[in-house]
Amino acid sequence: MQYCSTRGGVHGWDFRDVLFSGYAPDGGMFMPESVPVLSADTLRCWRGLPYNKLVVEVSSLFIPSNLIPREDLEVLVGEALSGFSVPEVVRIARLKDGLSVLELFHGVTLAFKDLAMTCTVRFLNYFLQKEKGRATVLVGTSGDTGGSAIQSAKGLPGLDVIVVYPRGRITPVQEKQMITCLEDNVHVFAADGSSDDIDQPLRCLFADEELVKSHGLISLNSVNWSRVMIQLAHFIYAYLELSDMAQDQAAAALPELEVVVPTGGAGNVTAGLIVKQMGIPLKLVAMVNSNDILHRAVSTGDFSMAAKVTQTLAPAIDIQDPYNMERVFWLLLDRDGLTVKTMMEEFQHTHRLSLPENHCKLLSQVLSTGTVTDEGILETMRRCWEDNRYVLCPHTAVAVWHHYHCPHSPGVKRCYVATASPAKFQTAVQRAGLTFHIPEAVRMLDKLATRYQNLEWSPNWCKDWEERLRAKIQFVSSTRKLGS
Repeated sequence: MQYCSTRGGVHGWDFRDVLFSGYAPDGGMFMPESVPVLSADTLRCWRGLPYNKLVVEVSSLFIPSNLIPREDLEVLVGEALSGFSVPEVVRIARLKDGLSVLELFHGVTLAFKDLAMTCTVRFLNYFLQKEKGRATVLVGTSGDTGGSAIQSAKGLPGLDVIVVYPRGRITPVQEKQMITCLEDNVHVFAADGSSDDIDQPLRCLFADEELVKSHGLISLNSVNWSRVMIQLAHFIYAYLELSDMAQDQAAAALPELEVVVPTGGAGNVTAGLIVKQMGIPLKLVAMVNSNDILHRAVSTGDFSMAAKVTQTLAPAIDIQDPYNMERVFWLLLDRDGLTVKTMMEEFQHTHRLSLPENHCKLLSQVLSTGTVTDEGILETMRRCWEDNRYVLCPHTAVAVWHHYHCPHSPGVKRCYVATASPAKFQTAVQRAGLTFHIPEAVRMLDKLATRYQNLEWSPNWCKDWEERLRAKIQFVSSTRKLGS
């Protein structure tokens, strides 16, 4: 298995090199050069596997055994997923009227990011230990990714983690999960802007090949292929658990499963589409909040950023630049790197892109979308509680809104992806008039000391932030070298 860039300028990289990269040198995103197709027999063999075993099976398709032997892969995944609060790691809540909720939030930061982040960090650490190397992780976050990266990597001797979050645009729990970590290898910045604003200086830093090479700079956003790769597993898990495929005869066509995901950066959308290309008949629905660029792209071909990011009750998907859509376009356009490069460079330059009619047709064939207001989020949270005595987080409510407003296709099972615990979004729960038991670990955050640095808004904010972060990267790297 080798990897290439979505913009056509890079080919033949292996998993280790892709793992230690952010964006590709040509500005694109890494993808496998080929996608393995799963047979019905393979899927039937996998049915009933524990989630962590399924992650191993999926990962082994994309990580050659000469890089991580199978026995090592099993140990790494097992260790990564050992700290979750339920033994099965993920679980499905089967509620009234066919409402099946795939709970992905039982990790330490109570968000689905923990599933892929813990595994990815274990892979990084595996190679760093073998090579006696060091790396610096640079992460921009819309809320959950930063905390997950910090908790997964804190205290590891070979990694420093620099996280930038949008001050005032995330919940207190999300913020405290980052700024209360005082480990020497964790460095947190609070920026006076949106998560999309933060992405701009980070792209500039990752585009500096000398900086990346000299300081071992890597990304743990879903820009990193490993994050998307691990997310394939929860789509396959949902399919095996909910599609009733075991009831079919061996020669019969595989049954379809509709999977509804709340999305911002489109990482889950990308993972679902790859699983679909692997031969699993998924019907994908991507639900967004008032930041509706993905919905507009699918419904009208208008892939254009709004003037500003709207703050909503679902802050982790308050994103106007769904950067993983570059991977989606590449898959739909039959891996045409030149066309993708032209499209994405225009979008990055102008923040606007009108999709040609054939592109719109291809996109709408594989993806349905919808958009939900804050009032719709609250309405869904209340209704789910009234029907099931089950509290949704506001992001999961963005997905579950679809259950109450879009009729089922006859005979097609549905699954709704729950990306976070309501404990992280207490204001939204209170506004819905609901209550939720707050875990002790969350309550304790208020009692912990904090540490972070500010990135203030200025007339030349993008360049200023880039230089501040560059200086931090260089300082951290030189300090570690002196310490060694």
